[in-house]
Amino acid sequence: MLTARPVLVGRDAELGELREVLAGIGVSGARLVLLTGPAGRGKSALAEQLAAEQLSAEQLSAEPVRVLRARAVPWEQEYAGGVLRQLLQTDVPDDPVAAAEQLREAVTGPTLAVVDDAGAGDACSLQTLSTVVRHHRSLPLLVLLVARSADGVLASLGGEELRLGPVAPADVAELAAARGRALHPAMAEALWRHTQGNPGDAAALLEELPASRWARYDPDLPAPAHVAADVGGRLAGCGGAARALVAAVAVLAEPTEPGEHGAGPPVALAEAAALADLSDPLPALDEAVRAELLTPDLQQPAPMVRSAVLAHLGEQVSADLHRRAADVVADPARRLGHLVAAAPTVDDALADDVDRLARQRADAGAWGVAAGLWRQAGRLTSDPLLRDERLTRSVDAQVAAGDALGASALVPVIESLRETPLRDAVLAYLAVLRGRAAEAGSRLRRAWDIVNVDRDPATAGLIAQRHVLHALARCQGPELVRWADRAIALAGADSPAGLEAAAIRGLGVAAAGDPDAALASYAELAERVPHGAQAQRVAMGMGWLELAVDRVEDARVRLESALSTELGGSTRIALWSAAWLARAHVVTGDWDQALRVVERGRELARTSGMTLIIPLLEWTAAQVSALRGEWQQAEESVRVAESLALGYEVMQVPCQLARAQVAEARSDYAGVLQALEPLTRVPAGTSLDEPGFWPWVDVLANALVVEGRYDAADALLTGHEARARERGHRSSLVRLGYARGRLQGATGDLAAARASFEESLRLLEAMPLRYDLARVRFAFGQTLRRAGKRREADRMLSLARDVYLALGARTYVERCDRELKAGGVHAVRGDRGPDDLTPQEESVADLVATGLSNREVAARLFVSPKTVQYHLTRIYAKLGVRTRAELAAMHPTLPGPRRGA
Repeated sequence: MLTARPVLVGRDAELGELREVLAGIGVSGARLVLLTGPAGRGKSALAEQLAAEQLSAEQLSAEPVRVLRARAVPWEQEYAGGVLRQLLQTDVPDDPVAAAEQLREAVTGPTLAVVDDAGAGDACSLQTLSTVVRHHRSLPLLVLLVARSADGVLASLGGEELRLGPVAPADVAELAAARGRALHPAMAEALWRHTQGNPGDAAALLEELPASRWARYDPDLPAPAHVAADVGGRLAGCGGAARALVAAVAVLAEPTEPGEHGAGPPVALAEAAALADLSDPLPALDEAVRAELLTPDLQQPAPMVRSAVLAHLGEQVSADLHRRAADVVADPARRLGHLVAAAPTVDDALADDVDRLARQRADAGAWGVAAGLWRQAGRLTSDPLLRDERLTRSVDAQVAAGDALGASALVPVIESLRETPLRDAVLAYLAVLRGRAAEAGSRLRRAWDIVNVDRDPATAGLIAQRHVLHALARCQGPELVRWADRAIALAGADSPAGLEAAAIRGLGVAAAGDPDAALASYAELAERVPHGAQAQRVAMGMGWLELAVDRVEDARVRLESALSTELGGSTRIALWSAAWLARAHVVTGDWDQALRVVERGRELARTSGMTLIIPLLEWTAAQVSALRGEWQQAEESVRVAESLALGYEVMQVPCQLARAQVAEARSDYAGVLQALEPLTRVPAGTSLDEPGFWPWVDVLANALVVEGRYDAADALLTGHEARARERGHRSSLVRLGYARGRLQGATGDLAAARASFEESLRLLEAMPLRYDLARVRFAFGQTLRRAGKRREADRMLSLARDVYLALGARTYVERCDRELKAGGVHAVRGDRGPDDLTPQEESVADLVATGLSNREVAARLFVSPKTVQYHLTRIYAKLGVRTRAELAAMHPTLPGPRRGA
């Protein structure tokens, strides 16, 4: 197969791995690496880059790496020693052992030997390279064999395999930019899916198609010339029956709609045989499988192969097959799809049929299918205004399905159309999913201003439902309920707009202060919509609410069901579900699963182009990473969240929580205040003040206590405690009790602090909130230790440590260890001399020696800065030092019987 010129994008990790191997040959000795992957993956470019780096660095290196290169060709495969002669540029023996000895003598310093297309290499040369690596382990030699796969002679050589997988869509965009093509992300995604992430095929299409083709969003791409030629050659080698079966499968295959990812369902053999007019399709299938044009189970052909087959058939034959396929398939959408594919020009009657089916699928919540149908209907429509409306509805359905990436590419087209309420509502809808609060609000107000509610209640109801989404993202419960009631009244309770408004309305009811009524409304709605795509919306909303009202296990089950789109549904709803499911896993202590769900959500966000929910995902990732002491990952998650948090409150609040929780894990309580104090100034009427939705109050109150702002902490807690008691919200009472206990302990009221902590622990007995359990125990233990109740503190801190250890919260395990050490319950007091440090002094000395200030040490040990200074004065006197620098110089050999224990 011919391939485009070598391309290198998206291979930083593999290049780094090869650099590391090459850098180590001087110590570890000879290595043999097989660099494999399908044609076009960038193997040759990667090997060339590695070699070029050695040649360019030769003048600078004290011991330069010598580069030997060869390229195997099939017609020299029988020429013994041919590849080796290229490498050494001299004659070599035919015997591999003797030739290996000659190669050994030629390696006088670090050497890189690269053989491209090694699968076509002669056996003698390949065996020689393997022999020299096996027999001369101390040689500073890296043999890099580049091949499509590690089979044939290569399989017997040993060594390591580095297989190149597909590159990412961003890498395809980078590849296009290098060729002067600035691709919209949706177009880059389409090119990536079409080429299955193969950079060589993407590069070929970028060079073969005109620039105008890349300036618009067009998911229908041809096969590159080298793929078309290869497929054409394989088709020509098949008999008529096999060619007919391959053509039938290509016509019947269902290309994924924009926003859908992965292959579609296999083609039914019975349908393919009927379309190909084969009474016994198995011989033809066997022949097509041998030609690598079909799979035995008729999986969807690769997109480029399907495009090549259809191009080979020609427009007329393809249209005839599509017309016949309409009589073969049973599904109405597929039948109409084939009729549309067969229609060369406008056909208003067919367009009306497709439009009716699109509305039916939209009513069922199958937005991805509806989007494709409306797009097809628009192509067949002669009336320009009706065509524009159908195109607009197609984009609206595309957004509803969660494909903000593809829909955003069509924004210029929609903006160029005559202004209508529907047009403005669609553009607002997309702005919501992209997190653009100001734009969405402006467009929604304009749409509502120009819609005629009496003449067009359906469109008015649709606009009202978009106001519901806008209010949800603004965390405005009463406003959400008001627009939801309006949407249901205008569009109808069973309409798509009405059902989606109802699926979200309960969240607004709960955020407005009536969670019991919200739960009752969801129970009724779940009975009314028990299955189908709309049920996904109900499950997501109900799961979100259940998490907020402490029905955590119910929430996990429901959100897991809403995360799947296999039986229909929306990527948008799945993404919301991923964000809240990850939070459910965090509070119950299943942090590995939480991070797995976050990764799935990140992928959904990437492929859909929806930015609205990314900060919610990164909040979970930042919190877990910080608690595990993985600071780089935690800071990166905060950075990503902060880069997107300029729009909606549902983006800003998790960003602030992420920053605050990373700061808290670092004992940076000033940072916690900086992140969270703005939330105290948010106007009333949002879910920020309602228990269960956003766990920020206890984190802020604790920071206020540590910073000595006791009155501010008390004022903050008082109002939220009253609301939590009124709602009977247990987890909020637990968290607020934790903060109240901190405050009471800090102000010297140990009895009240003990009561607060014990009440929180009592409430936790029937709840699966493992992280909160550890958090309360840790704070209780710290408070007891500060009050001099060392044995009680030791027990409580040990219990907290056990839970933190099980969770993998290394940051707090270490903090527990410091607290236990400072308590000194297990110290052997009789062995300590008058000049030895006490356990508390050891803890202070340890932290000061790491460079922390008195204020930071006080925050870590939950004592006052004055107490730290007192201990530090005694430490200086005992150790005979005068400065923090001298203390640090002594660390970690401080005197005392516990040191090193």
